[in-house]
Amino acid sequence: MSQQGPTIFGGRYELQRQLARGGMADVFLARDQTLDREVAVKVLFAEFASNPAFVERFRREAQAAATLTHPNVVGVYDWGEENDTYFIVMEYVEGRALSEILRTEGPIHPDRAAEIAIDVSMALDAAHRQGLVHRDVKPGNVLVSPTGEVKVADFGIATAIAAGTDNDLTQAGQVMGTATYFSPEQAQGHKVDQRSDIYSLGIVLYEMLTGKPPFTGDTPLSVAYKHVQEKPRPLSELGVNIAPSLEAIMMKAMAKDPERRYSGAAKLASDLRRYREGQHDLAPGAAAAGVAAGAAIAASGPEDQLTTVSPAAVGAVTPAGGYPQAAGPPSGTYYTVPPRDDGWRRSAVFAVSFVVLIAVLIGLLLALRATLVGGDDEPSVEQVELERVTDLPLEEAQRILEADGLVVVPRFEENANVPENNVFRQNPEAGTFVDIDSEVVLTVSKPSGEFELVSQIGKDSTAARDFLAEQDLIVTITTRVDPDKPIGQVIDMNPPPGTKVKAGDSVELIVSEGPGTCTVPSVVGQPSSDAIEAVVRADFEQQVDEEGSSSVEEGTVIRTDPPANTPLSCGAPVTIVVSSGIPQVLVPSVEGLQADSATATITAEGLVPVVVKVDVPETSPNVGRVISQSPGAGVSVATGSEVTIEVGNPIPVTTTTKKPPKTTTTQAPVTQPPSPPNT
Repeated sequence: MSQQGPTIFGGRYELQRQLARGGMADVFLARDQTLDREVAVKVLFAEFASNPAFVERFRREAQAAATLTHPNVVGVYDWGEENDTYFIVMEYVEGRALSEILRTEGPIHPDRAAEIAIDVSMALDAAHRQGLVHRDVKPGNVLVSPTGEVKVADFGIATAIAAGTDNDLTQAGQVMGTATYFSPEQAQGHKVDQRSDIYSLGIVLYEMLTGKPPFTGDTPLSVAYKHVQEKPRPLSELGVNIAPSLEAIMMKAMAKDPERRYSGAAKLASDLRRYREGQHDLAPGAAAAGVAAGAAIAASGPEDQLTTVSPAAVGAVTPAGGYPQAAGPPSGTYYTVPPRDDGWRRSAVFAVSFVVLIAVLIGLLLALRATLVGGDDEPSVEQVELERVTDLPLEEAQRILEADGLVVVPRFEENANVPENNVFRQNPEAGTFVDIDSEVVLTVSKPSGEFELVSQIGKDSTAARDFLAEQDLIVTITTRVDPDKPIGQVIDMNPPPGTKVKAGDSVELIVSEGPGTCTVPSVVGQPSSDAIEAVVRADFEQQVDEEGSSSVEEGTVIRTDPPANTPLSCGAPVTIVVSSGIPQVLVPSVEGLQADSATATITAEGLVPVVVKVDVPETSPNVGRVISQSPGAGVSVATGSEVTIEVGNPIPVTTTTKKPPKTTTTQAPVTQPPSPPNT
């Protein structure tokens, strides 16, 4: 930036100070001189601005994001080129990123975490309805104002980045810096949709509740591997105590298989609202009756169904997470039955008994309702009120009903009083409450003469064929290999949607026949990390097993299952068997055993017995038995190791007779007295 005066982008945005620096751009606080308001300007790094394909895609996505208006979305106002780079002008949100809040304050109260997730869900839903997939949902892109307002940033920008680069994990991690929040399909380089954003939001919710994300690692590749293969640790193991319903909602959002996640962000928000409204709890006064009636826990149901959990037993339960509750009746209170007061006078017994009886009856009714709606063995069923879609074009009616989780079955009839392709009858009628996934038959005015071919791309081939046949079109089906689309889904049409056709014309549906066939790569002898990368690159789902080997170095691939060069359906699992090194065994306890039994026991464990004989008296109880062993019992050693055992070797006992000591007598010499002298 110039030191001679203020830097102005686009002739109107005066940069004032840097707000943040990310993995792809700097963000500045600026003043819009034309409208006299504060804005945020994101200025791309030069390495991204030098790619023409990326810039064009970036421009289109910025324009698309600019059309996205929602209270929970950071608005995009403008974009342009300045100083050999590109910039985007966005709404300035005074506040802090959720990542900073988590870093400085730690875990967030479960109720507040649910509220933030609801706001983010609604922002995502608004984007998804306009065909935008965020791809970079993370705490750093969630802004929280001092008043608690939540806004999501970078809509459309992440989509442009992903489309403008390779799907290589390292590049993706470098560009977006979000391997921590990748969905499994994003980590594997597969195409993503709105359910990928829902998975990332589930990761963010996990981090809000625990203070840290579920998967971390030294490299983006290692983190991506965990997203694909590992399960997050249950919150109970981390000491986080929350309502089971909230954990069930979070785990459903984080399902590895996109088909098992919420199909739309609005449905996730709906379940989170139910949690905040306390629908995961027993009703006041029904606690004892609920227990008596065996109140059931309804776990997370299949796709598009309400995720509800009711406590199976009620007592002195700490509110979720043990956090202090706000003043007034808190959402998520667990109700208990007041204890009986033995000091009451006898005249009150009848009244108490009557109240208890009423409570029991209420509990039985609730239990019966739970049985009818769904209990332990059956998922709960969510119902929706059928909207009125008559007089609407068929495509609009389909969009409305399918957004409610309903299945549309069109029937075409001639009706001169109704515009072509407009609905003039629906069954069931509007206002009826129906179960999710129920069929709604729409009677549609059949076109006469030429009409526009309605898109069937993305639909099941059978439903698409029936739909076109209802319009008196001749349908042919051609299959094509497509690794990203399920078998039977329409991936293209000929002629394309929107083409003018008439009754009797032919329409070709190109239908996915699945991933086709791939060949298992040869990875025997490679390090496990290289083998995993090769298998994933060959478009297989990799699984790793360990096996001891005395001939293959630890961490090296022994074999794959199926073997190398086997033709296999693309996306199928391939097991990589990795050496865990020389197999280890525990040394058995053989002390006190007879030598033969001891050597047989040691040999049976794959170890080599070495016998050392130790002399012991032939009368000793250790004769022929193991006196000691080395290594000791229970020690882990490599297969083939030696185990030394000391075995008692008998020696005869020798008896010694002692002779009495020999006595020698010595006589002293006799001394003669001296002769008297001669006189």
